[in-house]
Amino acid sequence: MKTSGKGFLFGAALILCTALFYSFGYISHDTQDNPWVVPAKYKKMENPLKGDEEAGTIGKSLYSKHCKSCHGTEGKGDGPKAKELDTPSGDFSSAAFQAQSDGELFYKTTEGRDDMPAFDKKIAEEDDRWLVIEYLRSLK
Repeated sequence: MKTSGKGFLFGAALILCTALFYSFGYISHDTQDNPWVVPAKYKKMENPLKGDEEAGTIGKSLYSKHCKSCHGTEGKGDGPKAKELDTPSGDFSSAAFQAQSDGELFYKTTEGRDDMPAFDKKIAEEDDRWLVIEYLRSLK
């Protein structure tokens, strides 16, 4: 009976230490170690505003207001707040980023993760989030 109590305490201490190490950055937050899983229904979504001539201009304005501080003017992940983040902001001009479907980008923008906030309330209109996605496509 006494050994099972010690085992429980050891397990609880191990879990607590792991959580603390993760939260303080001693365990990697890298996307390679923790891929961002997007539900299948989003992967197939298409941007309903794709090709809209005004989309890029409006999307750029929304990007400047909501995204630029972390992701930078050109989407290189070098915005003024990027240094404060535990996770990298990413490079929107990279081939890996641009290879994602519009739906994957929409999901990530809407839901957020780790340091990336969810924008379903900050940019409440779905069409406005799609406009940002359209602008992100120009950052090649």
